[in-house]
Amino acid sequence: METLRHIVLFVHLIGFAVLFGSWAVQAFGGKRQFATIMEYGLLIAGIAGLALAAPWGLPEGAEPNYIKIGTKLVVLVVIGALVGSGLARQKRGEKITPAVFWLVGILTALNAGIAVIWR
Repeated sequence: METLRHIVLFVHLIGFAVLFGSWAVQAFGGKRQFATIMEYGLLIAGIAGLALAAPWGLPEGAEPNYIKIGTKLVVLVVIGALVGSGLARQKRGEKITPAVFWLVGILTALNAGIAVIWR
């Protein structure tokens, strides 16, 4: 069961890498716009994260930190809202405000930081 949990964690990290990597490519490539692949990374990270939130495969006596899980979920929903609204703006031909674009990168990095630092 622990092996399966590690596989789900690996998929979760791939989702994060897709989201943050595609954002970084846009940020440092000069375009500063959202790509559709960001939605896929967000979806992969979200589904795998919810699977990791379940108390299966944990060592005996270990309890999930539901406050941390809830915080990460709220940040993920905010990222999803920003990316979704940004993609909708782009389809209408409007530009994304720089604050929204940079906030997605900051919140994505924050979510990874919460995962690693918060024990």
